[in-house]
Amino acid sequence: MASDQTRSAILAAAERLYADRGFGDVTLRDIVAEANVNLAAVNYHFGSKDELIAELFVTRSIATNRERLRALKAAEEDGGGRAPIDEIVRALVGPPLRGCLGPANQRSTAARFMIRASIESVPPIRRIKNREIDHLRKFAAAMRRSLPDRSDVEIYWGLNFALAMAHHTIRESERLIKLSEGKCDLDDVEDIIERVVSVSTMALTAGKTAASKTPPKLVAREAR
Repeated sequence: MASDQTRSAILAAAERLYADRGFGDVTLRDIVAEANVNLAAVNYHFGSKDELIAELFVTRSIATNRERLRALKAAEEDGGGRAPIDEIVRALVGPPLRGCLGPANQRSTAARFMIRASIESVPPIRRIKNREIDHLRKFAAAMRRSLPDRSDVEIYWGLNFALAMAHHTIRESERLIKLSEGKCDLDDVEDIIERVVSVSTMALTAGKTAASKTPPKLVAREAR
């Protein structure tokens, strides 16, 4: 098998196994058996299991982040350099929700791998998430242009809450279906996106939050 074909076979096999069984239950020997290669090939191309996981996650994340940034660029161009806040949030949360939810995608290997990556906390993925945040800085900058009256702290919290809602919806979709007895339609991805956008936009455009007031502990100290 040619070198590039071997590498692709290893990546495809690893993604399938991780998607099906999770990161902790899959060994390198499982991967080489699935890919029909030898262990030396995995060591040659990736060096370790962590590096293999990291490459899979980075590959999928790059595709999502490119889609996010394309949507953000289009929204800002349409707005003459300043996009409405709801369009910015939509560009942020739409790609991961579309990629992981809905009947067309939720059963795909790529979607199931990314759901696993969201649910299971493994060191190589945590390191990548903590390091690769440049695309999020671009969203924060766009939010500042859209909402010049909001402080940096409010912008960062708003961005964080939008991401948290999207990720939690992806991770806990089955539980929400059971909790709502099927009333919440997790197949209608565009409706999910609009719900996340609506709540995030309200949070970002609401009046000053309690966090901007004197913290309760400080009040208690001053009253002594």
